[in-house]
Amino acid sequence: MSTTVLRASDRGPLPQLDGAGPEQARERHVRRTMVVLALLTLTALAAYLTWDVRGSWSYALDLRGRQAGALVVVGAAVGASSLVFQTIAGNRILTPGVMGFDSVYVLVQTVLVTAFGSGALLLGVLPRFALNTAVLTAFGLLLFSWLFRARSRNLFVLVLVGIVMGTFFGSLTTLASRVLDPDDFLTLQQLTFASFTTVDTRLLLVTAVATVVGLVAMWPLLRAVDVIDLGRDNAVALGVDYHRVVRRVLVTVTVLVAASAALVGPMLFLGLIVANLARQVVRSHRHTVLVPASAWSGSSAAWSASCSSPTCSTCAPRSRSSSTSSAASTSCSCS
Repeated sequence: MSTTVLRASDRGPLPQLDGAGPEQARERHVRRTMVVLALLTLTALAAYLTWDVRGSWSYALDLRGRQAGALVVVGAAVGASSLVFQTIAGNRILTPGVMGFDSVYVLVQTVLVTAFGSGALLLGVLPRFALNTAVLTAFGLLLFSWLFRARSRNLFVLVLVGIVMGTFFGSLTTLASRVLDPDDFLTLQQLTFASFTTVDTRLLLVTAVATVVGLVAMWPLLRAVDVIDLGRDNAVALGVDYHRVVRRVLVTVTVLVAASAALVGPMLFLGLIVANLARQVVRSHRHTVLVPASAWSGSSAAWSASCSSPTCSTCAPRSRSSSTSSAASTSCSCS
Protein backbone atom coordinates (compact mmCIF):
# COMPACT_ATOMS: atom_id res chain seq x y z
CA MET A 1 0.00 0.00 0.00
CA SER A 2 1.53 3.27 -1.12
CA THR A 3 0.87 6.69 0.24
CA THR A 4 0.88 9.70 -2.06
CA VAL A 5 2.20 12.88 -0.54
CA LEU A 6 1.03 16.09 -2.18
CA ARG A 7 3.21 19.14 -2.19
CA ALA A 8 1.79 22.46 -1.09
CA SER A 9 1.93 23.71 -4.67
CA ASP A 10 -0.13 20.73 -5.85
CA ARG A 11 -2.97 21.22 -3.41
CA GLY A 12 -4.32 24.36 -5.04
CA PRO A 13 -5.47 27.47 -3.23
CA LEU A 14 -7.00 27.11 0.19
CA PRO A 15 -10.76 27.66 0.30
CA GLN A 16 -11.68 31.25 1.16
CA LEU A 17 -13.90 31.73 4.18
CA ASP A 18 -17.35 33.13 3.48
CA GLY A 19 -17.45 36.89 3.92
CA ALA A 20 -13.67 37.37 3.61
CA GLY A 21 -14.06 39.04 0.22
CA PRO A 22 -16.74 41.53 1.24
CA GLU A 23 -14.89 42.24 4.49
CA GLN A 24 -11.69 43.06 2.59
CA ALA A 25 -13.69 45.29 0.23
CA ARG A 26 -15.17 47.13 3.20
CA GLU A 27 -11.71 47.61 4.70
CA ARG A 28 -10.42 49.04 1.42
CA HIS A 29 -13.43 51.35 1.22
CA VAL A 30 -12.82 52.56 4.78
CA ARG A 31 -9.14 53.20 4.05
CA ARG A 32 -9.97 55.14 0.88
CA THR A 33 -12.59 57.16 2.73
CA MET A 34 -10.13 58.01 5.50
CA VAL A 35 -7.50 59.12 2.98
CA VAL A 36 -10.02 61.30 1.12
CA LEU A 37 -11.25 62.80 4.39
CA ALA A 38 -7.69 63.57 5.50
CA LEU A 39 -6.93 65.21 2.15
CA LEU A 40 -10.10 67.29 2.33
CA THR A 41 -9.18 68.41 5.84
CA LEU A 42 -5.67 69.41 4.74
CA THR A 43 -7.08 71.19 1.69
CA ALA A 44 -9.54 73.12 3.86
CA LEU A 45 -6.74 74.05 6.24
CA ALA A 46 -4.51 75.25 3.39
CA ALA A 47 -7.39 77.28 1.94
CA TYR A 48 -8.11 78.80 5.34
CA LEU A 49 -4.49 79.91 5.69
CA THR A 50 -4.00 81.32 2.19
CA TRP A 51 -7.41 82.28 0.74
CA ASP A 52 -7.94 85.98 -0.05
CA VAL A 53 -4.97 87.27 1.92
CA ARG A 54 -4.70 91.04 1.74
CA GLY A 55 -1.75 93.01 2.98
CA SER A 56 1.06 91.50 5.00
CA TRP A 57 1.44 87.72 4.59
CA SER A 58 3.40 87.40 7.82
CA TYR A 59 0.63 89.06 9.84
CA ALA A 60 -2.12 87.10 8.08
CA LEU A 61 -0.37 83.74 8.50
CA ASP A 62 0.39 84.43 12.15
CA LEU A 63 -3.22 85.36 12.91
CA ARG A 64 -4.77 82.63 10.78
CA GLY A 65 -2.27 80.08 12.05
CA ARG A 66 -3.41 80.61 15.66
CA GLN A 67 -7.04 80.49 14.61
CA ALA A 68 -6.49 77.37 12.51
CA GLY A 69 -4.74 75.70 15.44
CA ALA A 70 -7.69 76.51 17.68
CA LEU A 71 -10.11 75.16 15.07
CA VAL A 72 -8.16 71.91 14.78
CA VAL A 73 -7.81 71.43 18.54
CA VAL A 74 -11.44 72.26 19.35
CA GLY A 75 -12.79 70.28 16.39
CA ALA A 76 -10.77 67.21 17.36
CA ALA A 77 -11.71 67.44 21.04
CA VAL A 78 -15.42 68.05 20.47
CA GLY A 79 -15.73 65.53 17.64
CA ALA A 80 -13.95 62.67 19.40
CA SER A 81 -15.63 63.25 22.77
CA SER A 82 -19.12 63.52 21.24
CA LEU A 83 -18.75 60.34 19.19
CA VAL A 84 -17.54 58.23 22.12
CA PHE A 85 -20.17 59.72 24.43
CA GLN A 86 -22.92 58.83 21.97
CA THR A 87 -21.67 55.24 21.88
CA ILE A 88 -21.61 54.69 25.62
CA ALA A 89 -24.96 56.49 26.00
CA GLY A 90 -26.49 54.37 23.24
CA ASN A 91 -28.03 57.44 21.62
CA ARG A 92 -26.96 59.23 18.43
CA ILE A 93 -28.50 62.60 19.35
CA LEU A 94 -26.81 63.13 22.72
CA THR A 95 -23.62 65.11 23.25
CA PRO A 96 -21.59 65.90 26.39
CA GLY A 97 -23.40 69.23 26.46
CA VAL A 98 -26.55 67.53 27.79
CA MET A 99 -24.69 66.90 31.06
CA GLY A 100 -24.61 70.64 31.72
CA PHE A 101 -21.05 71.61 30.73
CA ASP A 102 -22.20 74.52 28.57
CA SER A 103 -24.58 75.76 31.26
CA VAL A 104 -21.81 75.59 33.89
CA TYR A 105 -19.46 77.55 31.62
CA VAL A 106 -22.05 80.29 31.04
CA LEU A 107 -22.86 80.39 34.77
CA VAL A 108 -19.19 80.89 35.66
CA GLN A 109 -18.93 83.81 33.25
CA THR A 110 -22.13 85.30 34.65
CA VAL A 111 -20.80 85.08 38.20
CA LEU A 112 -17.57 86.77 37.14
CA VAL A 113 -19.39 89.62 35.41
CA THR A 114 -21.81 90.01 38.32
CA ALA A 115 -18.92 90.20 40.78
CA PHE A 116 -16.44 92.32 38.79
CA GLY A 117 -18.60 93.97 36.12
CA SER A 118 -16.75 94.96 32.96
CA GLY A 119 -13.53 94.45 34.94
CA ALA A 120 -13.96 90.71 34.38
CA LEU A 121 -12.11 91.22 31.10
CA LEU A 122 -9.17 92.66 33.07
CA LEU A 123 -8.63 89.44 35.01
CA GLY A 124 -6.50 88.11 32.17
CA VAL A 125 -6.99 85.18 29.84
CA LEU A 126 -4.83 82.76 31.84
CA PRO A 127 -6.70 83.13 35.17
CA ARG A 128 -10.08 82.89 33.42
CA PHE A 129 -8.95 79.85 31.43
CA ALA A 130 -7.64 78.14 34.57
CA LEU A 131 -10.86 78.93 36.46
CA ASN A 132 -13.12 77.67 33.65
CA THR A 133 -11.13 74.48 33.17
CA ALA A 134 -10.99 73.74 36.89
CA VAL A 135 -14.71 74.33 37.45
CA LEU A 136 -15.80 72.30 34.42
CA THR A 137 -13.47 69.41 35.23
CA ALA A 138 -14.49 69.39 38.90
CA PHE A 139 -18.17 69.45 37.95
CA GLY A 140 -17.79 66.48 35.62
CA LEU A 141 -15.67 64.41 37.99
CA LEU A 142 -17.98 65.06 40.96
CA LEU A 143 -21.00 64.13 38.88
CA PHE A 144 -19.41 60.92 37.64
CA SER A 145 -18.00 59.87 40.99
CA TRP A 146 -21.37 60.33 42.69
CA LEU A 147 -23.37 58.52 40.06
CA PHE A 148 -20.98 55.59 39.71
CA ARG A 149 -20.23 55.21 43.39
CA ALA A 150 -22.92 52.54 43.57
CA ARG A 151 -22.91 49.88 40.88
CA SER A 152 -26.67 50.18 40.56
CA ARG A 153 -26.24 53.61 39.02
CA ASN A 154 -26.33 53.66 35.24
CA LEU A 155 -25.61 56.02 32.41
CA PHE A 156 -29.23 56.98 31.84
CA VAL A 157 -29.38 58.41 35.37
CA LEU A 158 -26.24 60.40 34.56
CA VAL A 159 -27.81 61.89 31.43
CA LEU A 160 -31.05 62.68 33.26
CA VAL A 161 -29.24 64.36 36.18
CA GLY A 162 -27.06 66.29 33.71
CA ILE A 163 -30.11 67.61 31.84
CA VAL A 164 -31.80 68.67 35.09
CA MET A 165 -28.67 70.38 36.42
CA GLY A 166 -28.06 72.07 33.08
CA THR A 167 -31.60 73.48 33.16
CA PHE A 168 -31.08 74.61 36.76
CA PHE A 169 -27.80 76.36 35.96
CA GLY A 170 -29.38 77.95 32.90
CA SER A 171 -32.19 79.36 35.06
CA LEU A 172 -29.64 80.79 37.51
CA THR A 173 -27.78 82.39 34.62
CA THR A 174 -30.97 83.96 33.26
CA LEU A 175 -31.86 85.31 36.70
CA ALA A 176 -28.41 86.81 37.27
CA SER A 177 -28.21 88.33 33.77
CA ARG A 178 -31.48 90.21 34.28
CA VAL A 179 -29.99 92.36 37.04
CA LEU A 180 -26.93 93.40 35.01
CA ASP A 181 -26.63 96.85 33.54
CA PRO A 182 -26.34 97.09 29.72
CA ASP A 183 -22.54 97.50 29.71
CA ASP A 184 -22.01 94.46 31.91
CA PHE A 185 -24.49 92.49 29.81
CA LEU A 186 -22.45 93.24 26.68
CA THR A 187 -19.36 92.02 28.52
CA LEU A 188 -21.20 88.81 29.41
CA GLN A 189 -22.21 88.30 25.78
CA GLN A 190 -18.60 88.73 24.74
CA LEU A 191 -17.44 86.11 27.24
CA THR A 192 -20.13 83.50 26.54
CA PHE A 193 -20.14 83.41 22.73
CA ALA A 194 -17.74 80.95 21.12
CA SER A 195 -15.01 82.89 19.36
CA PHE A 196 -11.83 81.94 17.50
CA THR A 197 -10.78 85.51 16.74
CA THR A 198 -8.75 86.22 19.89
CA VAL A 199 -6.96 82.98 20.72
CA ASP A 200 -4.03 83.31 23.08
CA THR A 201 -1.02 81.24 22.00
CA ARG A 202 -0.30 80.08 25.55
CA LEU A 203 -3.87 78.91 26.04
CA LEU A 204 -3.81 77.17 22.68
CA LEU A 205 -0.67 75.28 23.66
CA VAL A 206 -2.15 74.19 26.99
CA THR A 207 -5.41 73.11 25.33
CA ALA A 208 -3.53 71.22 22.63
CA VAL A 209 -1.54 69.31 25.27
CA ALA A 210 -4.73 68.51 27.22
CA THR A 211 -6.44 67.35 24.02
CA VAL A 212 -3.54 65.11 23.03
CA VAL A 213 -3.38 63.63 26.53
CA GLY A 214 -7.12 62.98 26.50
CA LEU A 215 -7.04 61.34 23.07
CA VAL A 216 -4.03 59.19 23.99
CA ALA A 217 -5.76 58.09 27.20
CA MET A 218 -8.92 57.30 25.24
CA TRP A 219 -7.24 55.27 22.50
CA PRO A 220 -6.66 52.01 24.47
CA LEU A 221 -10.34 52.02 25.47
CA LEU A 222 -11.72 52.18 21.95
CA ARG A 223 -11.80 48.41 21.37
CA ALA A 224 -13.77 48.00 24.59
CA VAL A 225 -16.05 50.80 23.39
CA ASP A 226 -16.66 48.75 20.23
CA VAL A 227 -18.03 45.99 22.44
CA ILE A 228 -20.06 48.42 24.56
CA ASP A 229 -21.70 49.55 21.32
CA LEU A 230 -23.41 46.13 21.29
CA GLY A 231 -25.21 47.00 24.53
CA ARG A 232 -24.45 46.82 28.23
CA ASP A 233 -25.62 43.22 28.73
CA ASN A 234 -23.71 41.94 25.70
CA ALA A 235 -20.58 43.81 26.76
CA VAL A 236 -20.71 42.32 30.26
CA ALA A 237 -21.35 38.85 28.82
CA LEU A 238 -18.27 39.24 26.59
CA GLY A 239 -16.06 40.06 29.57
CA VAL A 240 -15.86 43.86 29.44
CA ASP A 241 -15.68 45.63 32.79
CA TYR A 242 -18.50 47.97 31.85
CA HIS A 243 -18.38 50.36 34.82
CA ARG A 244 -14.59 50.75 34.73
CA VAL A 245 -14.49 51.43 30.99
CA VAL A 246 -17.40 53.88 31.13
CA ARG A 247 -15.84 55.77 34.04
CA ARG A 248 -12.51 56.10 32.26
CA VAL A 249 -14.18 57.19 29.03
CA LEU A 250 -16.26 59.80 30.82
CA VAL A 251 -13.18 61.19 32.54
CA THR A 252 -11.42 61.65 29.19
CA VAL A 253 -14.58 63.18 27.72
CA THR A 254 -14.68 65.63 30.65
CA VAL A 255 -11.07 66.69 30.05
CA LEU A 256 -11.64 67.21 26.32
CA VAL A 257 -14.88 69.15 26.71
CA ALA A 258 -13.58 71.29 29.58
CA ALA A 259 -10.40 72.25 27.74
CA SER A 260 -12.16 73.14 24.47
CA ALA A 261 -14.95 75.10 26.21
CA ALA A 262 -12.46 77.04 28.32
CA LEU A 263 -10.48 77.99 25.20
CA VAL A 264 -13.20 79.32 22.85
CA GLY A 265 -16.53 78.90 24.66
CA PRO A 266 -19.39 76.42 24.29
CA MET A 267 -19.87 74.70 20.92
CA LEU A 268 -23.50 73.61 21.18
CA PHE A 269 -24.22 71.58 18.04
CA LEU A 270 -20.76 70.98 16.59
CA GLY A 271 -20.32 67.60 18.30
CA LEU A 272 -23.77 66.37 17.25
CA ILE A 273 -23.12 67.25 13.62
CA VAL A 274 -19.60 65.91 13.21
CA ALA A 275 -20.15 62.65 15.12
CA ASN A 276 -23.09 61.64 12.94
CA LEU A 277 -21.33 62.93 9.82
CA ALA A 278 -18.34 60.69 10.58
CA ARG A 279 -20.61 57.66 11.05
CA GLN A 280 -22.38 58.30 7.76
CA VAL A 281 -19.22 58.92 5.76
CA VAL A 282 -16.98 56.16 7.09
CA ARG A 283 -19.68 53.52 7.76
CA SER A 284 -17.57 51.46 10.13
CA HIS A 285 -18.26 50.18 13.63
CA ARG A 286 -14.62 50.41 14.72
CA HIS A 287 -13.95 53.43 16.88
CA THR A 288 -10.25 53.35 16.02
CA VAL A 289 -11.48 54.56 12.62
CA LEU A 290 -14.48 56.64 13.71
CA VAL A 291 -12.63 58.77 16.28
CA PRO A 292 -9.99 60.09 13.80
CA ALA A 293 -12.73 60.61 11.20
CA SER A 294 -14.81 62.55 13.71
CA ALA A 295 -11.79 64.64 14.73
CA TRP A 296 -11.03 65.53 11.12
CA SER A 297 -14.70 66.26 10.40
CA GLY A 298 -14.84 68.44 13.50
CA SER A 299 -11.88 70.50 12.34
CA SER A 300 -13.39 70.99 8.87
CA ALA A 301 -16.84 71.82 10.27
CA ALA A 302 -15.38 74.33 12.73
CA TRP A 303 -13.47 75.98 9.88
CA SER A 304 -16.61 76.16 7.72
CA ALA A 305 -18.72 77.58 10.58
CA SER A 306 -16.09 80.18 11.40
CA CYS A 307 -15.57 81.24 7.78
CA SER A 308 -19.31 81.50 7.02
CA SER A 309 -20.10 83.74 9.99
CA PRO A 310 -21.90 87.02 9.17
CA THR A 311 -18.89 89.06 10.33
CA CYS A 312 -16.48 87.34 7.97
CA SER A 313 -15.13 89.79 5.42
CA THR A 314 -14.01 86.98 3.12
CA CYS A 315 -17.39 85.25 2.90
CA ALA A 316 -19.72 88.19 3.49
CA PRO A 317 -21.26 90.09 0.57
CA ARG A 318 -18.94 92.55 -1.14
CA SER A 319 -21.62 95.23 -1.35
CA ARG A 320 -20.97 96.55 2.14
CA SER A 321 -19.36 99.89 2.65
CA SER A 322 -15.62 100.09 3.13
CA SER A 323 -15.96 101.20 6.75
CA THR A 324 -18.21 98.23 7.57
CA SER A 325 -15.87 95.83 5.79
CA SER A 326 -12.90 97.27 7.66
CA ALA A 327 -14.65 96.89 11.01
CA ALA A 328 -15.70 93.35 10.18
CA SER A 329 -12.20 92.48 9.07
CA THR A 330 -10.89 93.41 12.48
CA SER A 331 -13.02 90.74 14.17
CA CYS A 332 -13.19 88.25 11.35
CA SER A 333 -11.75 84.81 11.90
CA CYS A 334 -10.67 84.55 8.27
CA SER A 335 -8.56 87.69 8.08
